[in-house]
Amino acid sequence: MKDAKITYLTDVALITCVVTVGRGDAVIKAARSMGAAGALVYHARGIGPRERLGLLGIAIEAEKDVVSILVATDYQDVVFEAVYRAAGLDVPGAGMVYITPVERMATYVPREVLARVPDRGDAQ
Repeated sequence: MKDAKITYLTDVALITCVVTVGRGDAVIKAARSMGAAGALVYHARGIGPRERLGLLGIAIEAEKDVVSILVATDYQDVVFEAVYRAAGLDVPGAGMVYITPVERMATYVPREVLARVPDRGDAQ
């Protein structure tokens, strides 16, 4: 195992958007246009108050796209608004979006990038 130090990123937020199947691509496009580097999309099933429409009020499973986007906290508000608008969340039953603070995140960061960042004590 390498003896390299781990670089922790601390100014990060997770934006999660739950939308109807097929809307995930529009959400990703909007997030990327506002500076998000990438996103993770996965398919999910669930139930909610609007799905109780079946015979005798039995819940019907709803299929959704869930989009997870990690962004710098400096960009979270603009990405959040772009995602909200792209997903069409201003109508009932369209889905939801929320922000979760991320305490710390670690991934590979090239040395030349680290050299340009002022030392703030994030590395251990």
